[in-house]
Amino acid sequence: MNIFETLESEVRSYCRGWPTTFDKATGSFLYDESGKEYLDFFAGAGSLNYGHNNPLLKRAVIDYMLADGVTHSLDMNTVAKRELLESFEDIVLKPRALDYKVMFPGPAGANAVEAALKLARKVTGRESIINFTNAFHGMTLGALSVTGNSMKRSGAGIPLVHATPMPYDNYFDGQTPDFLFFERLLADSGSGLNEPAAVIVETVQGEGGINAARVEWLRGLAELCQRHGILLIVDDVQMGCGRTGPFFSFEVAGIRPDIVCLSKSIGGYGLPLALTLLKPELDVWEPGEHNGTFRGVNPAFVAATEALKVYWRDDKLEKSTLAKGEQVGRELTGLVESYPDVPMRAKGRGLARGLQFGDARLAGKVCATAFELGLLMETSGPDGEVVKLMPPLTISDDELERGLSVLARSVKGALA
Repeated sequence: MNIFETLESEVRSYCRGWPTTFDKATGSFLYDESGKEYLDFFAGAGSLNYGHNNPLLKRAVIDYMLADGVTHSLDMNTVAKRELLESFEDIVLKPRALDYKVMFPGPAGANAVEAALKLARKVTGRESIINFTNAFHGMTLGALSVTGNSMKRSGAGIPLVHATPMPYDNYFDGQTPDFLFFERLLADSGSGLNEPAAVIVETVQGEGGINAARVEWLRGLAELCQRHGILLIVDDVQMGCGRTGPFFSFEVAGIRPDIVCLSKSIGGYGLPLALTLLKPELDVWEPGEHNGTFRGVNPAFVAATEALKVYWRDDKLEKSTLAKGEQVGRELTGLVESYPDVPMRAKGRGLARGLQFGDARLAGKVCATAFELGLLMETSGPDGEVVKLMPPLTISDDELERGLSVLARSVKGALA
């Protein structure tokens, strides 16, 4: 027995699928304490879009700390926060003609979601939130209430109320017109549906199985919300910061959400940071009405600012991500076609890709085989039926080819 097994809670999970002890990390690779190399197609669940220990971001953080820069500041004004806000406005918001106020809700994605739900209810005076099948928004009570996974919901210990699930895009496999059920309930005074404060949606459901909503569906949802006076919240915690190509995953649909949740790679270096973006007219908070101790993690501000300056002043990273995503998509489609008798489906957008199996056990076998071959991948979906591929956006062409080769060998080994 080791210290992890004797002292750490049974709630630990990722370490069970990857039974080794990691020691170092750089770029697209992790190394365990024996020196074995693992190519990372997990990227911190989307927190490491720029890779492990990115040297440019590391240098900025080290220089800041060596200069005795403020580390912890709650919501006090600091030079580091000012530079992040200025960079975010100049590099992200203004070029996209987006007019958002920036709120620092706490260090994690769930904090951003909780703030969004709380604000939507405060603004509208309504309680009900519409969420979608197979959604995942976090593990705190409010975020769990709009999450679909039954295992995660069951851990709450209390009823999760004031949220109503609706079918996500293609939930009925194209047999039912989009929004027919939702729109009918909204229009029918006898439906029993409470008037919603907001709809919360992921444009690509990561934990739910790499389900990518069509742009037409997203536009239709935005229009439906506008017609009925419902706020639209986009949870871009995992799919934002370029994971699908553009900085925001909703850009492809041309929609303008009322509230946007960001975390994970907005911290640049894997450091804790979350932002809740809100239209100015929704900024009705009283000072201190929503707060928290770790809203001002200044090294994360520094890393975030540097990441914006290095990767988002032009469209090189976006174009690279789209091209590499298409390459992964072709590889996955090729694997599907290579095994016509095995129920499989290629899914995803950008560098958020998935290979769905009819038998969830096969997805688990693929990831286990890949681990033995030095490739880190996780499963997702309600039954763990999807092999999830999320490499760093900065992965080299050679590294991507290497990982896809291991994936093909892992699929072959799992199906043998």
